[in-house]
Amino acid sequence: MSETGDSYRAAGVDYDALDAGKRLAMVKALSTSPLLAARGGEALDASRGEPAFVFELDGRTFAFVVEGLGTKSIVARQVLERQGINRFADVAYDTVAAILNDLCCVGALPLVVNAYFATGASEWYGEPERAAALLEGWRQACADAGCVWGGGESPSLPGLLDERDIELAGAAVGAVPAGRAPILGSELQAGDEIVIVASSGLHANGASLARLVAGRLEDGYATVLQSGTTLGEALLEPSIMYVSLVQALLERDAPLTYISHVTGHGLLKLMRPAKPLTYRISKLPEAPEVLSFLVAQAGLDPHAAHSTFNMGSGYALYCAPGAGEAIVEVAAGLGLSALLAGRVEEGPRQVVLEPLGVHYAGDELELSAGQA
Repeated sequence: MSETGDSYRAAGVDYDALDAGKRLAMVKALSTSPLLAARGGEALDASRGEPAFVFELDGRTFAFVVEGLGTKSIVARQVLERQGINRFADVAYDTVAAILNDLCCVGALPLVVNAYFATGASEWYGEPERAAALLEGWRQACADAGCVWGGGESPSLPGLLDERDIELAGAAVGAVPAGRAPILGSELQAGDEIVIVASSGLHANGASLARLVAGRLEDGYATVLQSGTTLGEALLEPSIMYVSLVQALLERDAPLTYISHVTGHGLLKLMRPAKPLTYRISKLPEAPEVLSFLVAQAGLDPHAAHSTFNMGSGYALYCAPGAGEAIVEVAAGLGLSALLAGRVEEGPRQVVLEPLGVHYAGDELELSAGQA
């Protein structure tokens, strides 16, 4: 993080502590893998540390994931209170996108999503327009992803959550198309190309720091950006769902070797695979205005900015040499902006962002159980 500007830690999020907890949890989880055999299945432990857990059952390969929105729902509540703009449909959509974009990273397509709506007080549902927007946003996201909303849980947790707020999260199960192997990085190698698909803005990461910044501005979320939109509205631009892109690429048998969802940790996620390889990026998408604004207000240097926010990079697709441009074309056909951004090289595990002169060493992102 920047030594002079605000860090994500200053906003209450310490990834070093969180990642250490995740690695320990994976070690404990690994000890339960043999239990799946009693149900006729097999845990694919190579998926430990990947965006979704993968297992086999009755000749099919499935993926399972749990994910949450974080504190972006607080932004939606404050924008509604102070500007009268109801964006709860968008944060519901964000949550489903966060879940399913992770699920698709292993080459699975979603079957069913369940919701988790926790409130600080049951009276949260007493504002019918807000509640209706939330539920419609969740439904629309499931429809766009082509999967079923199966159900969920909606506990009221007074004393644990602020009575004004709602925590949005959920879980999903997906299936790897028959005859295909899951995408876990086993075929990833030097020479592979990296395609980056643009984000729409904040997506589901960085809201805590965004709230810190907004709280210091005289007009808060009503601050008008250069484009004419307000900060609050820009922060609540819904996330892009990449399910249709992954589905299209699987149907075309694109030679994908890895997929990374650029969320927490920003572009550090480009080296999520636990392999001794260098990920060299020669082109980057343009950063959305709202992210550039947050970076300037927080005083983040490029190293900190690109390891805190997605900075315009929403999804990274790794593929065999020569296949990148075709992936860019498929993305364009779906209305998504993508570019052939770089390649995988022999060398130490690191990310090199050439346009910015930024380098991330391998020890800046440690997510696998072997690093516990």
